[in-house]
Amino acid sequence: MATPCEHHHGAGTSASEQNKEFFNKEAAHYDTKHEKTINKLIEEIRAKLDFIGVDWVEDDEDTEGNGEKTNEGAQEKTVRLLDYACGTGVVSRALAPYTTQCVGIDLSENMATAYNARAENQGLTHSEMHAYQGNLCDPEDPNPQAFASPEFSNFDVAAVGLGFHHFDDPALAAKRLAGRLKTGGVLVILDFFSHDKPDPSHPATNTITHHGFSEEQVRRIFEDAGVGKDFAMGDVGAVFHFSREDGSEVRRKLFIARGTKA
Repeated sequence: MATPCEHHHGAGTSASEQNKEFFNKEAAHYDTKHEKTINKLIEEIRAKLDFIGVDWVEDDEDTEGNGEKTNEGAQEKTVRLLDYACGTGVVSRALAPYTTQCVGIDLSENMATAYNARAENQGLTHSEMHAYQGNLCDPEDPNPQAFASPEFSNFDVAAVGLGFHHFDDPALAAKRLAGRLKTGGVLVILDFFSHDKPDPSHPATNTITHHGFSEEQVRRIFEDAGVGKDFAMGDVGAVFHFSREDGSEVRRKLFIARGTKA
Protein backbone atom coordinates (compact mmCIF):
# COMPACT_ATOMS: atom_id res chain seq x y z
CA MET A 1 0.00 0.00 0.00
CA ALA A 2 2.78 2.34 -0.80
CA THR A 3 4.89 2.92 -3.83
CA PRO A 4 5.36 6.14 -5.67
CA CYS A 5 4.90 8.25 -8.75
CA GLU A 6 8.25 9.94 -9.14
CA HIS A 7 10.12 12.45 -11.16
CA HIS A 8 13.55 11.27 -12.23
CA HIS A 9 16.11 12.88 -9.96
CA GLY A 10 19.10 12.56 -12.24
CA ALA A 11 22.31 11.29 -10.70
CA GLY A 12 22.18 9.24 -7.56
CA THR A 13 19.37 7.12 -6.19
CA SER A 14 15.91 8.40 -7.12
CA ALA A 15 13.02 8.40 -4.67
CA SER A 16 11.28 5.77 -6.78
CA GLU A 17 14.33 3.50 -6.60
CA GLN A 18 14.49 3.96 -2.82
CA ASN A 19 10.81 3.09 -2.52
CA LYS A 20 11.13 0.08 -4.79
CA GLU A 21 14.14 -1.25 -2.88
CA PHE A 22 12.52 -0.69 0.52
CA PHE A 23 9.16 -2.24 -0.34
CA ASN A 24 10.70 -5.16 -2.21
CA LYS A 25 12.42 -6.06 1.08
CA GLU A 26 9.25 -5.45 3.11
CA ALA A 27 6.89 -7.48 0.90
CA ALA A 28 7.50 -10.97 2.29
CA HIS A 29 6.58 -10.07 5.89
CA TYR A 30 4.49 -6.94 5.36
CA ASP A 31 1.07 -8.50 6.07
CA THR A 32 2.28 -10.36 9.16
CA LYS A 33 4.11 -7.34 10.54
CA HIS A 34 1.14 -5.00 10.09
CA GLU A 35 -1.74 -7.45 10.51
CA LYS A 36 -3.68 -5.53 13.19
CA THR A 37 -3.35 -2.22 11.35
CA ILE A 38 -4.33 -3.77 8.01
CA ASN A 39 -7.43 -5.40 9.49
CA LYS A 40 -8.44 -2.09 11.07
CA LEU A 41 -7.94 -0.24 7.77
CA ILE A 42 -10.07 -2.78 5.90
CA GLU A 43 -12.79 -2.31 8.49
CA GLU A 44 -12.58 1.49 8.23
CA ILE A 45 -12.68 1.51 4.42
CA ARG A 46 -15.76 -0.71 4.42
CA ALA A 47 -17.41 1.63 6.91
CA LYS A 48 -16.95 4.42 4.33
CA LEU A 49 -18.68 2.71 1.39
CA ASP A 50 -21.54 5.22 1.35
CA PHE A 51 -19.10 8.10 1.75
CA ILE A 52 -17.07 6.90 -1.27
CA GLY A 53 -20.32 6.94 -3.19
CA VAL A 54 -19.79 4.27 -5.85
CA ASP A 55 -22.78 2.20 -6.99
CA TRP A 56 -21.33 -0.96 -5.52
CA VAL A 57 -22.19 -4.42 -6.79
CA GLU A 58 -23.72 -5.50 -3.49
CA ASP A 59 -26.48 -2.93 -3.98
CA ASP A 60 -28.03 -5.09 -6.70
CA GLU A 61 -27.07 -8.57 -5.57
CA ASP A 62 -29.79 -11.13 -4.94
CA THR A 63 -32.42 -8.91 -6.52
CA GLU A 64 -34.65 -10.10 -9.29
CA GLY A 65 -36.26 -8.25 -12.11
CA ASN A 66 -33.68 -5.44 -12.35
CA GLY A 67 -32.06 -6.98 -15.42
CA GLU A 68 -28.59 -7.03 -13.91
CA LYS A 69 -27.73 -9.79 -11.50
CA THR A 70 -30.22 -12.63 -11.59
CA ASN A 71 -31.95 -12.47 -14.97
CA GLU A 72 -30.54 -15.11 -17.25
CA GLY A 73 -28.90 -13.61 -20.30
CA ALA A 74 -28.88 -10.10 -18.84
CA GLN A 75 -25.66 -8.14 -18.76
CA GLU A 76 -24.13 -8.32 -15.32
CA LYS A 77 -23.28 -5.10 -13.58
CA THR A 78 -19.56 -4.40 -13.29
CA VAL A 79 -17.69 -2.27 -10.80
CA ARG A 80 -13.96 -2.07 -11.55
CA LEU A 81 -11.31 -0.88 -9.09
CA LEU A 82 -7.83 0.40 -9.91
CA ASP A 83 -5.75 0.00 -6.74
CA TYR A 84 -2.63 2.09 -7.34
CA ALA A 85 0.48 1.69 -5.18
CA CYS A 86 -1.47 -1.39 -4.13
CA GLY A 87 1.17 -3.04 -1.96
CA THR A 88 -0.16 -6.39 -0.79
CA GLY A 89 -3.70 -5.29 -1.60
CA VAL A 90 -5.29 -3.69 1.47
CA VAL A 91 -7.69 -1.48 -0.51
CA SER A 92 -8.49 -4.32 -2.91
CA ARG A 93 -9.27 -6.66 -0.02
CA ALA A 94 -11.52 -4.05 1.57
CA LEU A 95 -13.49 -3.38 -1.61
CA ALA A 96 -13.39 -6.79 -3.35
CA PRO A 97 -16.81 -7.89 -2.00
CA TYR A 98 -18.39 -4.80 -3.57
CA THR A 99 -16.60 -4.85 -6.94
CA THR A 100 -16.34 -7.27 -9.86
CA GLN A 101 -12.66 -6.64 -10.64
CA CYS A 102 -9.63 -5.33 -8.73
CA VAL A 103 -6.57 -4.32 -10.76
CA GLY A 104 -3.48 -3.53 -8.70
CA ILE A 105 -0.37 -1.69 -9.89
CA ASP A 106 2.74 -1.26 -7.76
CA LEU A 107 6.30 -0.11 -8.36
CA SER A 108 7.57 -3.06 -6.30
CA GLU A 109 7.44 -6.38 -8.13
CA ASN A 110 7.62 -8.22 -4.81
CA MET A 111 4.55 -6.38 -3.53
CA ALA A 112 2.66 -7.26 -6.73
CA THR A 113 3.73 -10.90 -6.28
CA ALA A 114 2.48 -10.91 -2.67
CA TYR A 115 -0.81 -9.35 -3.80
CA ASN A 116 -1.29 -12.06 -6.43
CA ALA A 117 -0.33 -14.91 -4.11
CA ARG A 118 -2.96 -13.79 -1.60
CA ALA A 119 -5.61 -13.44 -4.32
CA GLU A 120 -4.84 -16.92 -5.64
CA ASN A 121 -4.93 -18.39 -2.14
CA GLN A 122 -8.42 -16.96 -1.75
CA GLY A 123 -9.52 -18.68 -4.95
CA LEU A 124 -9.85 -15.47 -6.96
CA THR A 125 -9.24 -15.61 -10.70
CA HIS A 126 -6.85 -13.42 -12.68
CA SER A 127 -9.81 -11.44 -14.00
CA GLU A 128 -11.20 -10.87 -10.50
CA MET A 129 -8.03 -9.66 -8.75
CA HIS A 130 -4.54 -9.29 -10.16
CA ALA A 131 -1.62 -6.90 -9.68
CA TYR A 132 1.06 -5.73 -12.10
CA GLN A 133 4.47 -4.16 -11.52
CA GLY A 134 4.71 -0.72 -13.06
CA ASN A 135 4.57 3.06 -12.80
CA LEU A 136 1.71 5.14 -14.18
CA CYS A 137 3.29 8.42 -13.16
CA ASP A 138 6.58 8.84 -14.96
CA PRO A 139 6.39 12.48 -16.15
CA GLU A 140 8.30 11.53 -19.29
CA ASP A 141 5.96 8.65 -20.15
CA PRO A 142 2.32 9.76 -19.97
CA ASN A 143 1.01 6.60 -21.64
CA PRO A 144 3.08 3.58 -20.57
CA GLN A 145 2.87 0.89 -23.22
CA ALA A 146 2.43 -1.83 -20.61
CA PHE A 147 -0.83 -0.21 -19.51
CA ALA A 148 -2.16 0.95 -22.88
CA SER A 149 -4.78 -1.78 -23.37
CA PRO A 150 -8.49 -1.17 -22.53
CA GLU A 151 -8.33 -3.29 -19.38
CA PHE A 152 -6.30 -0.51 -17.73
CA SER A 153 -8.85 2.25 -18.29
CA ASN A 154 -12.52 3.09 -17.78
CA PHE A 155 -12.49 2.24 -14.06
CA ASP A 156 -15.41 3.00 -11.74
CA VAL A 157 -13.08 3.80 -8.85
CA ALA A 158 -9.34 4.45 -8.52
CA ALA A 159 -7.77 4.40 -5.08
CA VAL A 160 -4.45 5.01 -3.35
CA GLY A 161 -4.20 3.59 0.15
CA LEU A 162 -1.36 5.15 2.16
CA GLY A 163 0.81 5.69 -0.88
CA PHE A 164 0.25 9.40 -1.54
CA HIS A 165 2.87 10.56 0.97
CA HIS A 166 5.49 8.49 -0.89
CA PHE A 167 4.72 10.10 -4.27
CA ASP A 168 7.12 12.67 -5.59
CA ASP A 169 4.26 14.44 -7.36
CA PRO A 170 0.81 13.64 -5.89
CA ALA A 171 -0.87 16.13 -8.26
CA LEU A 172 0.53 14.26 -11.27
CA ALA A 173 -0.57 10.96 -9.73
CA ALA A 174 -4.13 12.24 -9.31
CA LYS A 175 -4.24 13.43 -12.94
CA ARG A 176 -2.93 10.13 -14.27
CA LEU A 177 -5.41 8.13 -12.19
CA ALA A 178 -8.28 10.43 -13.13
CA GLY A 179 -7.43 9.79 -16.77
CA ARG A 180 -8.13 6.10 -16.21
CA LEU A 181 -11.57 6.67 -14.67
CA LYS A 182 -14.80 6.58 -16.63
CA THR A 183 -16.97 9.72 -16.53
CA GLY A 184 -18.67 9.60 -13.14
CA GLY A 185 -15.85 7.46 -11.73
CA VAL A 186 -14.51 8.19 -8.26
CA LEU A 187 -10.95 8.88 -7.05
CA VAL A 188 -10.30 7.83 -3.45
CA ILE A 189 -7.23 8.76 -1.41
CA LEU A 190 -6.50 7.37 2.05
CA ASP A 191 -3.52 8.99 3.75
CA PHE A 192 -2.22 11.04 6.68
CA PHE A 193 -3.24 14.52 7.73
CA SER A 194 -0.32 16.97 7.88
CA HIS A 195 2.21 16.01 10.56
CA ASP A 196 5.75 16.64 11.79
CA LYS A 197 8.69 15.13 9.97
CA PRO A 198 9.31 11.49 10.90
CA ASP A 199 12.12 10.31 13.11
CA PRO A 200 15.26 9.99 10.91
CA SER A 201 15.92 6.58 12.45
CA HIS A 202 12.74 5.11 10.95
CA PRO A 203 13.69 2.71 8.11
CA ALA A 204 11.07 4.17 5.74
CA THR A 205 12.08 7.81 6.27
CA ASN A 206 13.95 8.05 2.95
CA THR A 207 10.86 6.85 1.08
CA ILE A 208 8.62 9.64 2.40
CA THR A 209 8.31 12.75 0.26
CA HIS A 210 5.31 14.49 1.89
CA HIS A 211 4.54 14.86 5.59
CA GLY A 212 0.82 14.43 5.25
CA PHE A 213 -1.72 16.73 3.60
CA SER A 214 -4.18 19.43 4.57
CA GLU A 215 -7.76 19.44 3.28
CA GLU A 216 -6.95 22.53 1.21
CA GLN A 217 -4.04 20.72 -0.49
CA VAL A 218 -6.08 17.62 -1.24
CA ARG A 219 -9.06 19.61 -2.55
CA ARG A 220 -6.78 21.52 -4.93
CA ILE A 221 -5.17 18.27 -6.16
CA PHE A 222 -8.60 16.78 -6.88
CA GLU A 223 -9.89 19.89 -8.62
CA ASP A 224 -6.77 20.24 -10.79
CA ALA A 225 -7.08 16.57 -11.76
CA GLY A 226 -10.68 16.99 -12.91
CA VAL A 227 -12.17 14.95 -10.08
CA GLY A 228 -13.29 17.80 -7.85
CA LYS A 229 -17.04 17.19 -8.30
CA ASP A 230 -18.72 16.31 -4.97
CA PHE A 231 -15.32 16.47 -3.26
CA ALA A 232 -15.44 15.35 0.36
CA MET A 233 -12.78 14.58 2.94
CA GLY A 234 -13.27 13.04 6.36
CA ASP A 235 -11.52 11.42 9.29
CA VAL A 236 -10.77 7.72 9.39
CA GLY A 237 -11.14 6.11 12.78
CA ALA A 238 -7.85 4.22 12.57
CA VAL A 239 -4.84 6.00 14.07
CA PHE A 240 -1.28 4.97 13.22
CA HIS A 241 1.12 4.57 16.12
CA PHE A 242 4.87 4.91 15.66
CA SER A 243 7.50 4.34 18.34
CA ARG A 244 10.52 6.62 18.49
CA GLU A 245 13.98 5.51 19.52
CA ASP A 246 13.59 7.44 22.79
CA GLY A 247 10.55 5.31 23.63
CA SER A 248 7.97 8.02 22.96
CA GLU A 249 5.02 7.34 20.69
CA VAL A 250 3.71 9.28 17.71
CA ARG A 251 0.05 9.14 16.74
CA ARG A 252 -0.99 10.06 13.20
CA LYS A 253 -4.53 10.66 12.05
CA LEU A 254 -5.79 9.42 8.70
CA PHE A 255 -8.17 10.98 6.21
CA ILE A 256 -10.19 9.59 3.34
CA ALA A 257 -10.95 11.88 0.39
CA ARG A 258 -13.19 11.30 -2.59
CA GLY A 259 -14.14 13.18 -5.76
CA THR A 260 -16.06 12.39 -8.93
CA LYS A 261 -14.83 12.75 -12.49
CA ALA A 262 -17.13 15.19 -14.27
